[in-house]
Amino acid sequence: MEDIEDLLVGSGGAPPGFRLPVPASVGVNPKKKNNKQQPKLRKNYAIQSSLSGPISPKIPGTEIIYMKTFGCSHNQSDSEYMAGQLSAFGYALSDNPVEADLWLINTCTVKSPSQSAMDTLISKCRDAKKPLVVAGCVPQGSRDLKELEGVSVVGVQQIDRVVEVVEETLKGHEVRLLNRKTLPALDLPKVRKNKFVEILPINVGCLGACTYCKTKHARGHLGSYTVDGLVARVKTVVTDGVKEIWLSSEDTGAYGRDIGANLPMLLKAIVAELPSDGSTMLRVGMTNPPYILEHLKEIADVLCHPCVYSFLHVPVQSGSDRVLSAMNREYTVSEFRKVVDILTELVPGMQIATDIICGFPGETDEDFAETVSLIDDYKFSQVHISQFYPRPGTPAARMKKVPSTVVKKRSRELTSVFESFAPYNGMEGKVERIWITEIATDGNHLVGHTKGYVQVLVVGPETMLGTSAIAKITSVGRWSVFGEVLEILTKSKDNAGPSERESNGNKCKPCSDLDETCSCSKEPQACACEMPSCGEETIVTDGNQMTRVEERNHQNVIRWLLRKRRSQKKTENGIVLEPKENPEVYRGRIREWALFDRALLGAILVSLFTVIVILLWACWR
Repeated sequence: MEDIEDLLVGSGGAPPGFRLPVPASVGVNPKKKNNKQQPKLRKNYAIQSSLSGPISPKIPGTEIIYMKTFGCSHNQSDSEYMAGQLSAFGYALSDNPVEADLWLINTCTVKSPSQSAMDTLISKCRDAKKPLVVAGCVPQGSRDLKELEGVSVVGVQQIDRVVEVVEETLKGHEVRLLNRKTLPALDLPKVRKNKFVEILPINVGCLGACTYCKTKHARGHLGSYTVDGLVARVKTVVTDGVKEIWLSSEDTGAYGRDIGANLPMLLKAIVAELPSDGSTMLRVGMTNPPYILEHLKEIADVLCHPCVYSFLHVPVQSGSDRVLSAMNREYTVSEFRKVVDILTELVPGMQIATDIICGFPGETDEDFAETVSLIDDYKFSQVHISQFYPRPGTPAARMKKVPSTVVKKRSRELTSVFESFAPYNGMEGKVERIWITEIATDGNHLVGHTKGYVQVLVVGPETMLGTSAIAKITSVGRWSVFGEVLEILTKSKDNAGPSERESNGNKCKPCSDLDETCSCSKEPQACACEMPSCGEETIVTDGNQMTRVEERNHQNVIRWLLRKRRSQKKTENGIVLEPKENPEVYRGRIREWALFDRALLGAILVSLFTVIVILLWACWR
């Protein structure tokens, strides 16, 4: 195995195959190649390789990269940064592993199932004889893992050098970058999974030493980004049109304790940079109880702000002090209750999510009963329930285990208790401001969230993505509620027009003080065309009338010149079809170009007639 640091020797400090990035591709979803002729990949990822000999070398930066991400939002952010850098150097990203020239797997070490999925994917990659790079917490926390033999690796703090690792791997080298003392820069190129959501890592690692946690082995001790650096990043992404910022880390509550700062200080600095109209929303990430107890009132003040979701993820893991002590969680159940009670009291509409581990070593029936009682007392709208998985190298892996049958039974029982709650009863008929961010998995609804981060499903065109709206809750379900959009308050950057608001009812003023309830939005995916106008069809609701807008792709000059231009409206099945722009401007443009089009078409016909005459004359002679 060759280490990439050895490959750098004698190169004057430049990385192997050093090239300048392509600025035009930075932060833009790369264009995917046409997959119509590519064989489809089955759900079991069964792949038959057609490689029978050496592959002809390609020009660096022309290959296709398949990326797969496991784990938390921090991992997702790392993948977006790696995708941005690869895109900046010309690589195409694809969801199709069959057509890819190299696979890049970003791994998670929290639970055994995710690592088992990684092992399966690595095996499939080897069967397909594809070059492979593994990133993330698994190789960082388990460097000598047998499954990683012969595989190139990029560590969690080396994501800014992913291009080097990929290019050397494509050359046939096995390279590994795992050691680093500084954090990756925040201003690296980025390709976001959702254009309107910026996942912003505020620190890496944590101050805890939980006996079951393997992530600490990978992410290490707490390392925080500076307040100024994070605020600068927020300014940049707001300018880019991001509508929702998620603060992410292994423990956001511990932020800044290594650099003389704290979480409330950071939150206040970020909130000061958010648009006052509530068009960009902040969501605070997972926060363990020990590090927010001393800042509860300050954090509550921030969560009341109109541009911050009244939502917090505070994992408790167990309702038993004895089990919490065995986990080395550094707080008691009463302290967790204090966090929940104070935030619920001080923040209107506050929603708290929590985590539970069932079957931790030594957990008795009495311990589990205390956990059930805690969850039943608060009836949390979100509880992430998982069974205990012993992770190699952790103290808990050496503790006496609870029988697996008992662990599964407790998990099912707690799930049944949780699913018996009806957390959204009473919301029906309410009018809420929501921020519409994505398309639901059913493909029929758009997903919005209230300020308390309650999921609201609405029916509407994709042009509503990235907008903030007033919606009436029409019905409630167990996991989400359904709503009807009454008024669009803010438009996404891509759909901005002369007016900031569109309404089917009364006007609503923008958020201006801490007593108002509001949040913010996301924008739709950017079109990957090289020209400003992409070929797309958009539907915009306008009261009970629907206007369909069809934008032509002007890149094909011949089609554009020969296209018949119509200035009058047409109807099709009762639906009005008209240009997206101002009709008067459009009709003026038609009149302006009509004479030129006719002259050009006439010239083409005359030229064609002349060619035909010349050919006939030549044949006659």
